[in-house]
Amino acid sequence: MKDNIYIVIVGCGRLGSYLANQLSRAGHSVVVIDSDEETFLDLSPDFSGFRVVGDATQIAVLREAKLKQADVFFATTHWDNVNLMVAQIARKLFNVPHVLARVFDPRREQIFNQLGIETICPTSVAAEMFLLAVASDRAAGGDKKS
Repeated sequence: MKDNIYIVIVGCGRLGSYLANQLSRAGHSVVVIDSDEETFLDLSPDFSGFRVVGDATQIAVLREAKLKQADVFFATTHWDNVNLMVAQIARKLFNVPHVLARVFDPRREQIFNQLGIETICPTSVAAEMFLLAVASDRAAGGDKKS
């Protein structure tokens, strides 16, 4: 990874703002897009990136965020369909090399992947962590009943 990468994040909720704050602190150039200006209040006072108020499904808003220059694009809204749409636009129209999208419904992960969109599914990640915890507990003998 380059020392300073240009990252565009769509969605400034808990996940988007957390990523923006961390990446900004790490010295990267970050642009956050959200249609609700109030969500930008979740950005830390030391956030050094840019805020774009607007609907990320609109090409003009993505151009304003200079998406064409982005090295990485994160779609982190609460809506799977919006994340899929903006991720496809970032990949196909703006040729962003690394596109990631959050997807809540594990059944949709395969669709995203077939379209060349890398996904992170909080539901699948959490389920895997729970299953690993149960498996390691059982391996350690924690399944005995008293």
